[in-house]
Amino acid sequence: MPEPEVSTTAFEPKSPFQEAARIGLQAGVVGFVVSSIQNALGTHSHGAMGVVTRTGGTIGFFAAMGATFKFTETFVANQRRTTDPINGAAGGCAAGFLAGVRSRSIPMALGGCVLLGGAIGAFDYSGQLSASGETKEERRKRFFKQPKPLAESSSE
Repeated sequence: MPEPEVSTTAFEPKSPFQEAARIGLQAGVVGFVVSSIQNALGTHSHGAMGVVTRTGGTIGFFAAMGATFKFTETFVANQRRTTDPINGAAGGCAAGFLAGVRSRSIPMALGGCVLLGGAIGAFDYSGQLSASGETKEERRKRFFKQPKPLAESSSE
């Protein structure tokens, strides 16, 4: 099996806390949308505040999953001083473990770790397989048909 190409540029460490806060906030927004949908589809007497009071745990859970994933991924990358699929697999494992802990089951936590870590690691690995070094513009020109140049007529 061919090894994925590792970037030849120098590794630049990133702050795990800054990255986790950024991704955690974005995941929290997604959690808010999911919580809103849960609130809209449920039958209850809480009104619009049900987004926060009734299904608000979804917001925090999404934020925690995103922050845990990104913190672990960035921390592992900084420790190893490389960017490769193992970092994503470690982050996925931590986030999957958190999902299993929410269900209060160690087997679910270990299964979530294996499942999410494997899925994200495979996704990152497959993305690096196609890294050929060509730019986005070169791929676009190769993919789309290029117009044929017009032949110049000599009308002298």
